[in-house]
Amino acid sequence: MSSTMGDGTRAVRAGLPEPQQYEPALPGPVFAAHFHLSGEPTGPYTYGRDANPTWTHLERAIGELEAPGESVETTVFASGMAAVSAVLLSQARSGDVIVLPDDGYQALPLVRAQLEAYGVEVRTAPTGGDAQLAALEGARLLWIETPTNPGLDVCDVRRLVEAAHAGGTLVAVDNTLATPLGQRPLELGADFSVASDTKGMTGHGDILLGHVACLDPELAAGVRRWRKVAGAIPGPMEAWLAHRSLATLELRIERQCANALALAETLTEHPEVTGLRYPGLPTDPSHQKAARQMRRFGSVVSFVLADRETAERFLSALRLAEDATSFGGVRSTAERRARWGGDAVPEGFIRFSVGAENPADLLADVERALAEAVDGS
Repeated sequence: MSSTMGDGTRAVRAGLPEPQQYEPALPGPVFAAHFHLSGEPTGPYTYGRDANPTWTHLERAIGELEAPGESVETTVFASGMAAVSAVLLSQARSGDVIVLPDDGYQALPLVRAQLEAYGVEVRTAPTGGDAQLAALEGARLLWIETPTNPGLDVCDVRRLVEAAHAGGTLVAVDNTLATPLGQRPLELGADFSVASDTKGMTGHGDILLGHVACLDPELAAGVRRWRKVAGAIPGPMEAWLAHRSLATLELRIERQCANALALAETLTEHPEVTGLRYPGLPTDPSHQKAARQMRRFGSVVSFVLADRETAERFLSALRLAEDATSFGGVRSTAERRARWGGDAVPEGFIRFSVGAENPADLLADVERALAEAVDGS
């Protein structure tokens, strides 16, 4: 496809094979542990842990969204954490230095512990203020998460990439919250674009999936080799469902981002709401930085209510948002994030993932739930 095509056209057409008479536009999932293989194993499909035609279509589709017009190599995984682990563990060796954000996804400390057990030095710094710059000296890999989950801080990807590459450091960006329709890390200079496709990419809360995209074939080969060794492969049905879901990606993201901005604007008027963050708000501390590198600002809004009890009453009063621990889906979800521990957030911190409901209905539901939560205090 032309690199000038719009996001909607690209999402609908991404990864489709050349038309074949009497064949479906999107072939069904291929369920195969092995393939016919006589003679020398030189073909693309030899064994089900190595490659699968259904993965191939999905990987091409994601690559066309990650960096239109470029030759992108994408590897899909059984989950977002499998993709995260593949980059970090395929690149790090004993004695290397890895730089992580100290305000990133809650499972990153688990990976940190594994890296340190392998003799890797791990440094951490906050995302905000591009603070990771101070930890780059001698590092093998810089891991960026922007916007962060759940705090929604943003760093300057281009600035960090330039500084990292000047010192020979590779850069990986966790782009889960933004999706390629909101931000394209490879175009900003990153070596790896990583995402949990469980979230906004597939958008229906019914698939666990992740991916890693690279422009460098050698780096991509290392990631793909790690998938083969670890066996962290997606099921063909999950891959097919994910590809099918990409067709509605722009429609979903457009509605969800518009709803998220409307919710953030509404929450600015509520005196009981503090700590409101949404990069799309012109008043957000990260807005100017986000606007320079993001095309859409995501579907997640975070804010703080007075205390744990008020937050719990708010969540219980909601009718159009489920209390669940994920984000990016067409159905709104919200949770009191501190219930898990591990995130440096107040007890009343709410992570609200905005869905595709009618905005008037959703805003009315939130305002009613807030009123009930405050009145019950």
